[in-house]
Amino acid sequence: MKFDILTLFPAMFDGPLTESILRRASENGQIEIALHNIRDWALDKHATADDSPYGGGAGMVMKVEPLAGAIEAVRAKHPRSRVILTTPCGRPFSHQVAEELAKEEGLIVICGRYEGVDERVRKLFVDDEISLGDYVLTGGEIAAMVIVDAVSRLVPGVLGSEESALYDSFADGLLEYPQYTRPPEFRGEQVPEVLLSGNHAVIAKWRRKESFKRTLACRPELLAGIEMSKADKKLLDEALREMPRPGAQADKEVE
Repeated sequence: MKFDILTLFPAMFDGPLTESILRRASENGQIEIALHNIRDWALDKHATADDSPYGGGAGMVMKVEPLAGAIEAVRAKHPRSRVILTTPCGRPFSHQVAEELAKEEGLIVICGRYEGVDERVRKLFVDDEISLGDYVLTGGEIAAMVIVDAVSRLVPGVLGSEESALYDSFADGLLEYPQYTRPPEFRGEQVPEVLLSGNHAVIAKWRRKESFKRTLACRPELLAGIEMSKADKKLLDEALREMPRPGAQADKEVE
């Protein structure tokens, strides 16, 4: 999969996209990441890529001409790539959105900056708009890194084991179950016996129930969007019965 990132600060990507799994995926040809400095398409000798907004106001706005030039140059080489703008106006990024984007041939990610981009960029060139959440970053570079990372790990072969992505948190709508490794005991905390049993069917059932418990405790709203089998509904009922009653700890302390 091809990622083209349009940015005013390409040096920001040194490290995050050149280490660990992403580096290996790039070396193996499973993904390709190209950085494009938007200033290379500026029209003046100072490589100006921003200007003050019409109508007044604080801050600067990214100019349309450099962005248009960059997008058209990259799209000429990759006409089927989807153009994404990182912006607070975009749809919230999620695992499901990452799965959708992973099916594309390529992504062209525009890193927004300052007070945003000239509106004509959005109207003329952008296919999709993505927001990481209800907060403001200094620029879209970090958002672009997150998108590339989340989408890349869903590209076949990148993780090595296809099962790794299948059991991620949010892959089936639930948070992931607790994980343990050696040693079996640490400072009085024991690994649950079921995980040492070797009974894979029982382990799978335990993990599913623990996923329900963790989701109930941390993100209960996620359950509304999950289609459950009869077995799932039974496990959810068990999880509800086994979870601490609100205020139970306080009652115990009073006693």
